[in-house]
Amino acid sequence: GVQAVVSGYAGGDLPNPTYAQVCGGNTGHAEVISVTFSPEQISYRDLLGLFFSSHDPTTLNRQGADVGTQYRSIILYHDEQQRQTAADLLAELADANLWGNPIVTELAPFTGFYAAETYHQGYFRQNQDQPYCAMVVAPKVAKFRKQFSHLLKG
Repeated sequence: GVQAVVSGYAGGDLPNPTYAQVCGGNTGHAEVISVTFSPEQISYRDLLGLFFSSHDPTTLNRQGADVGTQYRSIILYHDEQQRQTAADLLAELADANLWGNPIVTELAPFTGFYAAETYHQGYFRQNQDQPYCAMVVAPKVAKFRKQFSHLLKG
């Protein structure tokens, strides 16, 4: 049901930010992905489930060794139905206490998306031998593929 995924930046104030600007931590943007999907094939809630299974939503402004507001856990909703779905799931996950720490995922309205530079698109696929990709990203991708193999195209 996922038709396209684009790496980029959102949630901040600076129009058309560059990677260097976002990494500086002063734009207010987070590193995000824009997902185009068919709700007839996969629900928004299911996509949110994939999102929560692929990162730690309990670390404020951090993902692993990456630190800064650009690494915050954030859901940017497009309409009231998406906001309510995300808020309901956040409440359920908080009640379940799956991570042992409070969830700090930000829930905010979508105000714009800026595609990242071309070299960021498909970065892992193109740089699997790069040390960070090989040691940090590859195990996460392998776990994700195993856990959700039933959702992946052949």
